[in-house]
Amino acid sequence: MAVLEELRTDVLVVGSGIAGLTAALAASERARVLVVTKADLAAGATARAQGGIAGAVDPADSPAAHARDTLAAGAGLGDPEAVQVLCEGGPAAIESLLDRGVEFDRTDSGALALGLEGAHDRPRILHAGGDATGAAIEAALVAAVRRAASAGDGRITLTERTALVDLLVEGGVVVGAELMAGDGTRRRVRAGATVLATGGAGQLYAHTTTPEVSTGDGIAAAWRAGAALEDLEFYQFHPTALAVPGPLSSFLVSEAVRGEGALLRDEHGHRFLPAIDPRAELAPRDVVARAIAQVMAAQHGRPVLLDATGIGADRLRTRFPTIDAAVRRAGIDWSREPVPVTPAAHYWMGGIRTDLEGRTTLPGLFAAGECARSGVHGANRLASNSLLEGAVLGERTGAAAAAGAAEVPVVAIAPAPMTASPSAASTVGPPAATGRDWTRAALQELMWELVGPLRSGDGLAEAAARLAEWHSPDPDRLTTPEELEDRSLLDLARLLTAHALARPGSVGAHHRLDDPAADHPVTARPAADHPDRSLVLTPEAPAC
Repeated sequence: MAVLEELRTDVLVVGSGIAGLTAALAASERARVLVVTKADLAAGATARAQGGIAGAVDPADSPAAHARDTLAAGAGLGDPEAVQVLCEGGPAAIESLLDRGVEFDRTDSGALALGLEGAHDRPRILHAGGDATGAAIEAALVAAVRRAASAGDGRITLTERTALVDLLVEGGVVVGAELMAGDGTRRRVRAGATVLATGGAGQLYAHTTTPEVSTGDGIAAAWRAGAALEDLEFYQFHPTALAVPGPLSSFLVSEAVRGEGALLRDEHGHRFLPAIDPRAELAPRDVVARAIAQVMAAQHGRPVLLDATGIGADRLRTRFPTIDAAVRRAGIDWSREPVPVTPAAHYWMGGIRTDLEGRTTLPGLFAAGECARSGVHGANRLASNSLLEGAVLGERTGAAAAAGAAEVPVVAIAPAPMTASPSAASTVGPPAATGRDWTRAALQELMWELVGPLRSGDGLAEAAARLAEWHSPDPDRLTTPEELEDRSLLDLARLLTAHALARPGSVGAHHRLDDPAADHPVTARPAADHPDRSLVLTPEAPAC
């Protein structure tokens, strides 16, 4: 039988968005780093981020003010210490990005241009290329990592188009990971510290702004290895994605468009948000997305309309060049007519439970970015805080991982046959079967209808029952990265649904139609009403 090839490194980083690449660069200052990503280096969600990166860089602003807005948006479930670390680290993180060559937009006087987005009390959002902030940041980080990899000193090594199979655990300690190349070939990496920066799982849903690679592989692998997951019920649905057929379906229309003055209307042309929240179109994302979902339900599923006609064609083209081009490719002149939009799965506030240096509940395992639950977002993420989290906590996680790796001798893994089962815990749910009785599309539709922006106890119970009937793929028979992704999605669909069932009340992005206190979504209930502030599931607790 064939034996798996084995690689060794000090720090293994899985994922190549802002969190992963920032962690890799930080770790490489004192350790050898291997960066693994399942597509091309720049193919993740970071490059799609339009809205910008938040930071208190204006002298009239302050990290404390930014923190207040962040905690308010989090509906009382954010960790004040984590939020303080995030917001106080913002200016330095932005300075670091400037040093790496990110060209943020500036005013005519040369000052950094600051935009306003929902639930911020003042302009503090930096953009690059108008609505191409994520792409600009990702390009700068990719260039920095590729320069380091080509330096020849062995500090950073890159492996692209390689998927995560499972984490390797020995004696309760994560010692590396098993990987799969695009042709199905597997190999193992032994590492003193392993950092997961694999992003969220927007592909759980039929409507999502995320790329096809966003299948939650790191979160699922951490679960199977025994790490605690937290707050999985809080999935953020971006209020405005294009509701058009074809390849532009669910294309993100940034919140910054509403910051510039765009309005949301029902199919009859009436504004509906002023009656729901005094902040109207600039209310927190969970409020706006939920309101749109309710209007769409009353309209038998037809989309609402984003009216940007008051902004003007020139401003739309120069401020939002990426969105402008996409909308026009869809055949819409949005300077003259409204754009049909729908909520879409956008960002997971929950994930792998970590501290503020990325340490998980498993020794040797770290996590950063969207796959981590660090406490900075609470029940609902404040607009433009995701890139900030990747930059601030990615840096801290990389440094901590390098320090941790220095304390662990990297020794050889015992040879394993190619057909050996993964060392991780078995997949959640029913036993594995050789056949497939479900499809990814069926899972996505189920999650959208029953575990989407609007939920109920009966709907969640139905989703849990149907998911439990579907067979998990046999780990021994997984031969392609796509099959690995489907295993992750089924695991995570069950876990998310279990978390949603376990929280009967509505808070933040988790909205229960059967919660009597949910009739007034404007004001989140006090945290005291939620003594179970954060639900935690570990492999010992049932998922469904």
